[in-house]
Amino acid sequence: MSNPLDIEAVRARFPALARVENGRPVAYLDGPGGTQVPQSVIDAMSGVLTEGVSNLGGGFGASDDAVRVTAEAREAVGRLLGAAPGEIAFGQNMTSLTFAISRAIAETWAPGDAVVLTSLDHDANYTPWVMAAEGVGAEIRVAEFDIETGVLGPQSVVDLIDEKVRLVAVCLASNSLGSVVEIAPISEAAHAVGALVYVDAVHAGPHLAIDVEDLGCDFLAASAYKFFGPHTGIMYGRTGHLASLEAFKVRPAPSDPPGKWETGTQSFESLAGVTAAVEHLEWVGADAIAAHESALGARFLEGLGGMGHVRLHGPATMDGRVATFAVAVEGLHPDQVARHMTEAGIYVWSGHYYAVNAMT
Repeated sequence: MSNPLDIEAVRARFPALARVENGRPVAYLDGPGGTQVPQSVIDAMSGVLTEGVSNLGGGFGASDDAVRVTAEAREAVGRLLGAAPGEIAFGQNMTSLTFAISRAIAETWAPGDAVVLTSLDHDANYTPWVMAAEGVGAEIRVAEFDIETGVLGPQSVVDLIDEKVRLVAVCLASNSLGSVVEIAPISEAAHAVGALVYVDAVHAGPHLAIDVEDLGCDFLAASAYKFFGPHTGIMYGRTGHLASLEAFKVRPAPSDPPGKWETGTQSFESLAGVTAAVEHLEWVGADAIAAHESALGARFLEGLGGMGHVRLHGPATMDGRVATFAVAVEGLHPDQVARHMTEAGIYVWSGHYYAVNAMT
């Protein structure tokens, strides 16, 4: 697709955008909670179920289809993240994958070690690491973001890294405030002391072009339901780490990565949907998405500037942010504002968005 983005061609792909409530079309501005899917994703998922599918390793047609669907999904996500297919594992969701890998990594920690977390992150990139650290007596350090700007400067994270640190967990983009975090200098500082870097890219997925080599991270988690796919969690891990760490798994499960990190049977129809979602993103183009969202975001912020009773939380311009906005309306509880917008056919979230620390 050429840039600028042909928004009508994109919208035509999404059946859910025809939804009508109380006689009016609805607007989905609930991206922090997930996205709708294009028809190509629906067709890919239903096609697997229609043709019939079995489990991996059976050596017959339906089983071979499961092998093919899984391989295609690894290849597609590998393209999306700039990773090798063998570095991609799937799971129920990002939260489950993070709990699993945090438990495994914590087996390498000891009392006196430390982990660095941030106050900006979704709780799925906070609590699993807190529980893992507490389980072995490791120290927990939390980098704070600037509450006036919503920005987490990389130096605030780097300042907490020393020889005791074994892991740094940080988000690429905030699902609550929209601010983007510069990851590369954090990775450089962490690796200088032998620490691992785990990046939550769930909210960055539909907004930013992601390259794990540019980020310099050791692990990265994403969720297809945030970039127009089904509810399937994604974890990238460097090959050496995925191979050397001990996975908590059943005995018959694969002993080699990435299969050893995929607890139980995967949803093969969902994996077909993941591939279709990546192909949709490739069809639209990352540059086209960024340009369109930047223009819409700038228009929103300009309009917001004339509303003295509305306060924006997070970066005041589109520089260093994605088009996700947290606002407070003077004299009204956020739930009241959300209900009012719902009545007008506009879907939005109120609350903490699971970014408990950030909203607190």
